Amino acid sequence: MELNSEIPTAPPRDAATVVILRDGAQGLEVFLVKRHGLSDVLGGAYVFPGGKLDAADCAPDTHRHLDQDRAQLHAALGEPGTAPELASGLFVAALRETYEEAGVLFAHGADAHTGAAADFHARVLSGSMRLQTQAVHPWSRWITPRMPSVTNKRFDTRFFIAVLPPGQKAAHDNVEATESAWLRPRAALEQYWAREIELAPPQIMSLAHLARYSTAAEAMGQARSQLPPLIMPEAFQENDERIICYPGHPRHPVPARALPGPLQLFWRNKRFEPAGGFDALFA
Repeated sequence: MELNSEIPTAPPRDAATVVILRDGAQGLEVFLVKRHGLSDVLGGAYVFPGGKLDAADCAPDTHRHLDQDRAQLHAALGEPGTAPELASGLFVAALRETYEEAGVLFAHGADAHTGAAADFHARVLSGSMRLQTQAVHPWSRWITPRMPSVTNKRFDTRFFIAVLPPGQKAAHDNVEATESAWLRPRAALEQYWAREIELAPPQIMSLAHLARYSTAAEAMGQARSQLPPLIMPEAFQENDERIICYPGHPRHPVPARALPGPLQLFWRNKRFEPAGGFDALFA
């Protein structure tokens, strides 16, 4: 990844991503996919499965196959100012992107585990399955800074958290993602520090957050205990250095901390890192 200096004029696009968890032999693991190197958004970086909201995600025909109605999903998202149609569409986008990019289907019913059309919406509409919106829980909301640092596009991304369904395997699609891995959050950050993989700031901060949990149940319990925080990073230049600060930092307009980990990241050595080095990610 390279540092971006282009200031986009378009508003942030709605998007959804899902942090898929499982319990491994050495503790909590998270599923990461490597974006295709030619992608215009975080090409070559390891990310959680996700992508932009599609118009079909908000279609009433799809919403009839959900296990919760729009009012319930709107309340679960924790965004009073967001229209119920958009709120439920974001849940669908999260389920669709997980299916398309990781091959994981959060659904139950006779058609949930049988072969069907590769297209997510076609598969949903052609069968009798119910999509399990209750399996994916809103975890955080990230809005790209007005001065993006590793992309020239802005997104309003809702991060959901979920446990891998029993009997299913996650795998990259070999289209948008070329590699994938189950990693302990700290191990993923260790690989980033060793320059074995690339990570963008939201993934760095999210993995540092997840590294504080021992099991998937522990992480899911914490997510269910609170509304997802709104994280609007602020990027600025100081002494020819790009810095991203987070809620709770003196230069951020929100005085209360929104998530654990460092309150700022610096672009140094062609990557983002905390001022105190690797261990500062877990302080």
